[in-house]
Amino acid sequence: MKKPTLLVLAAGMGSRFGGLKQIEPLGPNGEIIIDYSIYDAWKAGFGKVVFLIREELLDTFKEVIGNRAEGLLEVDYAFQSTDMVPEGYTCPEGRTKPWGTGHAVWCARNHIDGPFGVINADDFYGRDSYMKLSDYLVNHASDRNMCMVGFPVENTLTNNGTVSRGICVEEDGKLKSVVEHTKITKKEDGGLTDLASGNDIPDGSVASVNVWGLTPLIFDEMTRAFREFLDGLNEENALKAEFFLPACVDNLIKQGKTEVAMLKTTSKWYGVTYREDKGDVMKAFAEMHEKGEYPNLKQ
Repeated sequence: MKKPTLLVLAAGMGSRFGGLKQIEPLGPNGEIIIDYSIYDAWKAGFGKVVFLIREELLDTFKEVIGNRAEGLLEVDYAFQSTDMVPEGYTCPEGRTKPWGTGHAVWCARNHIDGPFGVINADDFYGRDSYMKLSDYLVNHASDRNMCMVGFPVENTLTNNGTVSRGICVEEDGKLKSVVEHTKITKKEDGGLTDLASGNDIPDGSVASVNVWGLTPLIFDEMTRAFREFLDGLNEENALKAEFFLPACVDNLIKQGKTEVAMLKTTSKWYGVTYREDKGDVMKAFAEMHEKGEYPNLKQ
């Protein structure tokens, strides 16, 4: 049986970190987050990884990340730039901001020919997430059946500020919608609230942190949806509006073209949302290595 592919959205890494060579080591041997993602994906049975990057970073990306990944998985590269738009369209003059996660996935369409997972390059998701994702892609995925891995929202927080999370609405184990909350934080009583809306987050809520299991059906739908998105641009939003992956999936659900299984993981998410998060993440990774969960990933 063909092994699934993992699409890693990494086009924003260089701009956020001031160049790939400046990506901060967080593991005890100098590992960066993406090293753990590749290792966990390999252990979970993925056979190929496609890195979605900016083309001008290809050589540096290979040096810092890609060449090492080739020891575990088949490696391919896809590129994202603002001038990559459907035939008959052009990028608005002056646009430099990337088009968003939906566009990033769309840009990889010629590099993927079967069920695939999607993750962010700079988020740590834990091996259980990849195990659940791989199992679904191998045994259940079809044009009518896709999936999303959701996390207990309390497992996706930082101790140093608020986070933006999509809270999942499900029914009978299927994702119905994702409601965005932009300033989630802990309350003094231990509960969670969204400072932006003033609404509390119910206990037991499941958060989306961009772990999807998709099939190539999504690409044709994205082309259509991206055209509609571009048609709707105006002078006010042409330079800033983004085309998001969750919106594409949501449209497929509403149109009855697919169902999205809600897979729930017990893993804890880690990321450096704030500079102050670095110490907490380094401590967590050191403990994982001490427990034998990871070898030296820089060898």
